[in-house]
This record gives sequence, structure tokens and C-alpha cells, in this order.
Amino acid sequence: MPEAELTALAPSDAPAELTPPAPGVWRRLLANPLAAASLLLLLLLVLLAVFAPVVAPHGFAEQKLERQLENPSGTFPLGTDELGRDTLSRLLYGARISLSVAVAVEACVVTIGLLVGLIAGFFGGAVDAALMRVTDVMLAFPDVLLAILLVGIFGTATASPAASLLLVVVALGVTGWPPLARLVRGQVLGLRKREFVEAARSLGATNGRILRRHILPNLLSPILVAVTVDTAGVILAEATLSFLGIGVQRPYPSWGRMISDALAENHLRSEPRLILLPSLALSLTVLALNFLGDGLRDALDPRAHAKR
Repeated sequence: MPEAELTALAPSDAPAELTPPAPGVWRRLLANPLAAASLLLLLLLVLLAVFAPVVAPHGFAEQKLERQLENPSGTFPLGTDELGRDTLSRLLYGARISLSVAVAVEACVVTIGLLVGLIAGFFGGAVDAALMRVTDVMLAFPDVLLAILLVGIFGTATASPAASLLLVVVALGVTGWPPLARLVRGQVLGLRKREFVEAARSLGATNGRILRRHILPNLLSPILVAVTVDTAGVILAEATLSFLGIGVQRPYPSWGRMISDALAENHLRSEPRLILLPSLALSLTVLALNFLGDGLRDALDPRAHAKR
């Protein structure tokens, strides 16, 4: 093949169908009612979490024992708990905790999973076999159970609240990367045989340049979808650990901890709002992330859109 034709294949990095234009993606995403509503809800949640110190009417650990278990009022819009703490403020700070943990965990997951998947899929052979065996071993253990084991070994109960938060992030990050690594490896195995990669290699491009300019840009769409859906799992895992008492420690509020504390005080019948409100916040957030992930999957796949 003449060098001019090879050059024509390489500079654009990938065929057009693998990198759909951003306006088209947004148009297809917003045309999906569930995805659009989910995106709006998540944006609102992020804003409330970021500005929780301004929006929250009270401090999340501020106790007013003389105002225990009050019904919703102008002072306490969602009432108070058994220690006189404002439920709305704790929900807002709980969102902040959950989203902060999710972002930190996904940063660990993407860093480790992307690195392992890229190396295994691109180089193949013994490197691929060794890395995939490690991945398979990690996948053999349920991630939440493995996180519970790690947290139990390092002892959250005796750690400071800040240390317990860091430990939850590390435990979920260390156990959460194998699915993304396998996804990235599968994508790379297909991409490394594409014409534009072969053209770049024929023109003398180094492995690093091929990975950076030709492979990685084509991984952004599947990674974005996977991270969006996985974030819902991370939030659920954090809530599960906190519900069991080995996750985020007091006085930090967590939706899982709020549910656990309310159940421990037998408020299921007497004050069901203390259980229903954090449960509703958790459910809506997880559903919104899943609906948004489904919408992104459709929006980022123009070939599926073209079939309609």
C-alpha cells in the first residue's frame, strides 16, 4: 500500500463510526426521557452535595436533645432523628459522602483497570495470560465480601472517621477494577488489529504513541458507560458497608448508616421517615445512574441509532 494511503489511515486515529461527534451524542442522550431526567436529577444531587454547607439548615452532627424525633417543621424540614439532628442536613451531607467515595473509588478503578487492560490486550502472550489470571482470581471473590474482609483486617471500628472513609475507598477501589480491566482488554484486542493501528505501526509509530493516539481515544465511550453504571454499584457497596457498621464511621453521615441507626432504634413503625428518606435517596441515585448509563450506551453507539 502506498505511503500516502497509510498516512490517510493513521492521522484521524479511528474511523468515524468509533468516535461520534459530541453534538450528536448529546442530542441522542437528551432525546431519551429517562436518561435526560436521570441526568437532571444527578446534576441536582451533585450541586446539593457540593454546596451542602450552604444549603443544609444545620450541621450534620449538631445535636439538639430537646428536639428529638420532631416531625417536619419550618426549622427542621424533614424532622429530626433520635439525637435531635436535622434529617435534611444529614441527607445532604450523606450525598456528599456517597458521591465523594464514588468519585475516589472510580478514579482507582479506572487507573488500575485501564492500565491492566491496556497492557494485557495490546501486548498479549505471557503478559496477557499472567495479568488475566490475577484478574480472574480477583473476580472469583465477590467484591463486597472482599471489601468487608479488607476493612475487617485493617479495622475500621477502631479507626478515626477520616481514616475509615479512606479505608472504604481503598477497599472498594482495590476490589472493583477487574471487570473494567476485562472490558478494556476485550476492546483493545479488537482495536489493535484495525487498519489504522496497522498503518500507524507500518509508519514507525511507537507502542506508546499507538496506545495514546489510536487505542485510548476509542476506549473512552465504553469506559464512560461502564464507569457510570459501576458508580451505582460503588454507592450501594458503600451504603452496605456503612449499614453493617464497618464503613463510614460516626459522626459522618452515610445513607447506609442512617438506615442502620434507624432500624437499631426500632423506628420502622414509630418513625418510618427515618428509614424511608435515606432509602429513597439511595434508590433514586442508583436508578438514575443506571438509566443514565443505559442512555449513554445508546447515545454513544451511532450504529445502533442508525438501525432505528
